[in-house]
Amino acid sequence: MNAIAEPQAGSDRQAFSDPEPAAPRAEEQVTGEGGSPYLTLDGFAGPLDDLFTLARAQKIDLADISLAALLDQLTTALRQARATVPLGQKADWVVMTAWLVQLRTRLLLPADAPGQQQAAAEADQFRGRLVALEDIQALAGWLEQRPQLGRDVFTRGRPEAFGLSVEAGPAIDVIEFLWASLALFDDEAPPDTGKAYRPAPLALHTVVQARARILQRLKDQPDGAALDQLLPDESRDAGEPWRRARLRRSGWAATFVAGLELAKQGEVVLEQGEDFEPIHVTPA
Repeated sequence: MNAIAEPQAGSDRQAFSDPEPAAPRAEEQVTGEGGSPYLTLDGFAGPLDDLFTLARAQKIDLADISLAALLDQLTTALRQARATVPLGQKADWVVMTAWLVQLRTRLLLPADAPGQQQAAAEADQFRGRLVALEDIQALAGWLEQRPQLGRDVFTRGRPEAFGLSVEAGPAIDVIEFLWASLALFDDEAPPDTGKAYRPAPLALHTVVQARARILQRLKDQPDGAALDQLLPDESRDAGEPWRRARLRRSGWAATFVAGLELAKQGEVVLEQGEDFEPIHVTPA
């Protein structure tokens, strides 16, 4: 810290012992002796942390400090120390400068002015943000010291199979392998399917048979007949109950579809009363 004369009692502003401080060295213009930017302002010359300490202890008159010069020199220091100073240390410079700006702005307004009261409220919010910033910096430091995946530690895949050879085998042409497999199937005789189980076929009623049956019965009944009277003869529906039920359903379906087809061709007329009465088929 540079030597600064203590203020005398009864004096508002105190000049420094050296009216023209010596120019800082080249390495001190950016980081200063205490690791902070070296400032050359009206009423102060030294590192930023010294100015911050004197301001908090009320041992320096901030009215002589130019905010524009302070911010310009801080901006220059941040730009020059972009690659040499850690980010956390540069954040500390910004926090100290913001605190000095807050203290300096308090001198611009009376204590009882509305703007001063608003500035005090904003200062309280800013103070809370500073506390949160310190917590974030502490957390960032803790995270920085933790081992990072991909830099300090690395992931591994499946466990190593000790005692097994990991040498690469001969390359296999997939296309040739598939052709060889197909050739094996071509040389073999086709499988014998003669003994495969096949269910007994069930002779169902067809639409062609139903069409011929409808035309034949309508020749004997010129006045027409109900659709259920044109169903096939149930004498052939013999055997198990499930077989008879399936033949009966096929007879109904074939007769109905045949009647629709004949009506479409204009050979018969289909009529049905209300309340789903039986369908009556009449020759056209």
